[in-house]
Parts: sequence; C-alpha cells; structure tokens
Amino acid sequence: MGENIATSYLVKNNYKILERNYRTKWGEIDIVASKNKKITFFEVKTRVGDQKGKPFEAVNFYKIQGLRRAIRDYLLKKKANQCKLSVDVIGIVIDDCNGISEIKHYSNLDIGLG
Repeated sequence: MGENIATSYLVKNNYKILERNYRTKWGEIDIVASKNKKITFFEVKTRVGDQKGKPFEAVNFYKIQGLRRAIRDYLLKKKANQCKLSVDVIGIVIDDCNGISEIKHYSNLDIGLG
C-alpha cells in the first residue's frame, strides 16, 4: 500500500515512473523514477502510527548496503552510468482511523555510489 501511495505522490509531483520493485540478488529498489534529466531511486517506508519509530529510521546500514548494490546493478544493466542520480526516501505514516497522516520526502541521501 505504501508504494502505491508513494507512486501517486511522485506522479503528482511530475516524476515519470521507470520501474517498480526492481529486484536483484542484493535487494530491491522500490521505485525508480526520473525528473529533470535525473534518475532517482526511492526507498519507501510505511508505518501504521509511529509507535515503532519514524519510517525513515528503518533505512539502516544493512538496507543502505543492499540498496547501493541494487542501484549499481540497475545502472549497469540499463547503461545509465552517465546520468545524474539521487537516492531518496519516502516515509509514509498511516493513521488507523483517518488514512494517510504524513508523507515525507527525504532527498539526496549520500549512500556512497562513487
């Protein structure tokens, strides 16, 4: 559900969706999108309420390692090494009663793509 919400959010903000759930043996890229001649790799984290912490807090060292490898795989297979890149996180908090209570877009994570 969170990835569908994030996709709608991105389309409304003029992103073109290139891939969803791009899988590699190292992990998955939730959404790959482009805007203004830049490819952005999105990690989507969704929580019901914030009792277990904010969604972006789930993007830990191990998640970043897998994401980095998956992005490199994508770039090699799609021959997109010369493109401008960004790695973003979309955090979604869903309220039990009222639906979506928060969508936060964190841009340009530095995950050391080189």
